Amino acid sequence: MADETRLDSYRFDLPEALIAQEPAARRDASRLMLVEKGRGATGEARFADLGAHLPPGALLVANNSRVLPARLLAKKPTGGAVEFLLLTPLPLISPTAEGGFFHAEAHGLLRASKKPKPGQRLAFDPDLEIEVLERGDFGHSRVRLHWRGDLAMLFERIGHMPLPPYIQRPDSEADRARYQTLHSRQDKRGSVAAPTAGLHFTPELRADLAARGFGWAEVSLHVGYGTFSPVRAEDIREHRMHAEFAEVPAETAEAVREAKAQARPVVAVGTTSARALEGSFQALGGIGPYAGWTDIFITPGYRFGIVDAMVTNFHLPGSSLVIMVAALAGRGVILDAYARAVREGFRFFSYGDAMLIR
Repeated sequence: MADETRLDSYRFDLPEALIAQEPAARRDASRLMLVEKGRGATGEARFADLGAHLPPGALLVANNSRVLPARLLAKKPTGGAVEFLLLTPLPLISPTAEGGFFHAEAHGLLRASKKPKPGQRLAFDPDLEIEVLERGDFGHSRVRLHWRGDLAMLFERIGHMPLPPYIQRPDSEADRARYQTLHSRQDKRGSVAAPTAGLHFTPELRADLAARGFGWAEVSLHVGYGTFSPVRAEDIREHRMHAEFAEVPAETAEAVREAKAQARPVVAVGTTSARALEGSFQALGGIGPYAGWTDIFITPGYRFGIVDAMVTNFHLPGSSLVIMVAALAGRGVILDAYARAVREGFRFFSYGDAMLIR
């Protein structure tokens, strides 16, 4: 029997051709693999028919965080290229005003043909400069933003969508719509990656779910770049997750509490919703409203406090996300389901197909 603490136990062969480079023609046209916890894959459906396969009375909980076009590109006066990816969620940036500009510290990934030194300012727009304060590992940098006007609108105007590194093409205008869930909120602009399970939902599907009597609630988890960070520790117990800011509003906590009291299952729409729910449960020791950071790493053996089922995309081999879904469904179940997905040509990752673990 495989050692569930070893990273090798979560690796599998994935042909590059199965990594979706473009979204499906329709959001809800994706394929949906049906997976029973502890048993395995039992069939396939269209995502548009999700309501026919959810557990009776289920409450779906989705992440309403919005992806910011957080990737900035510029040229230095010397002609060298420079790239900055803002990692601090916009709602958490606290500016001060001075001399007609706003100023605020933030964190981001900074890449340049020649490493910028602390104190150096990089101009990305006449209305936005980034001052380097401190350089860290893997491009992580502490910076000070200097800007005029509305910072969110500046990023919307000059920024690029931060497509995942495995989508090997430049972002397009279409990605501004498709790499964004339809339930994302303008006041929750803070993610540098989409909560991808939510990308499949359409107004028609939402209406069908409501007509079938399923509940819908929302959390906010501002997805950080750590979602793409590989697990480097061969003993997964030594891996440390990047912290992400999560909010569970009072109305969602109440909906979850009511569902639990009535023995109705809570279905996380994606791993990010699961992290928000389970991170809040861990921090509070129960169900309740929450706003704070979470670095929860869910591995086999974890006892879920809230999440009973999950809608999720297909994830990277050896990633913290594969490890999380293995904790919910069983490691062997997930590896068998993924092997089936490879055999049957399912599309993987952000723009790919989905599975329902129930």
